[in-house]
Amino acid sequence: MTNDTPAPIRLVIVDDSEVVRMGLRALIGADPTMEIVGDAHNVASAVETCRRVKPQVVLLDIRLPDGTGFDACRGILKHLPDTRVLVLTSVADDSLVDQAIRCGAHGYLLKEVDARALSQAIRDVAAGKSILDPAVTSRVMRMVKSGSNNDVQALASLSPQEQRVLALIAEGKTNKEVAMALNLSEKTVKNYLANMFDKLEVTRRAQAAAMFAKNKAVLAGTPGGA
Repeated sequence: MTNDTPAPIRLVIVDDSEVVRMGLRALIGADPTMEIVGDAHNVASAVETCRRVKPQVVLLDIRLPDGTGFDACRGILKHLPDTRVLVLTSVADDSLVDQAIRCGAHGYLLKEVDARALSQAIRDVAAGKSILDPAVTSRVMRMVKSGSNNDVQALASLSPQEQRVLALIAEGKTNKEVAMALNLSEKTVKNYLANMFDKLEVTRRAQAAAMFAKNKAVLAGTPGGA
């Protein structure tokens, strides 16, 4: 590795299946931009391993023997708030997607994803973007039919500029990219996000982005959204 080559993305894999962990190790290990620094098979070992090796990204399954991936996600982010969590599961269920977002996960992918898309998702999440599997995105959008009126009202309370910022965040853009798109400073974008989080009563950008995605069509006033 030369001085101009970025350090590889440090990853931890959390899955109750040894076969899956071995498969992911083989797959990701072939990518020189990534380095697997640990793996775990349950909630307790996931939190302990992450605290010890401090990964940038955690690939996390939902089904674990001593709890759920959501328990692990909360435990990891409690100790390592800058770590990015990417749920990688075989289940696409509305309630699970919602729980993942609410516990602070930064992405949700199905295990059917191909190797190239998985690698790109890891890079995007590490760079600060939020990722949803296309199949999951459609489910999130359908959840608007049973969405909370309170969410719609909270989103409607945002200023036009705040809504523009949130729309870009929902597209997966980083603070820097939002700042460039709207001709703002990164500090101003951070201030907008802090104000939005207060109004929406959320703590993470992934939560705000999911709320926007669920209610975009209603806010636009058309069945298909803007």
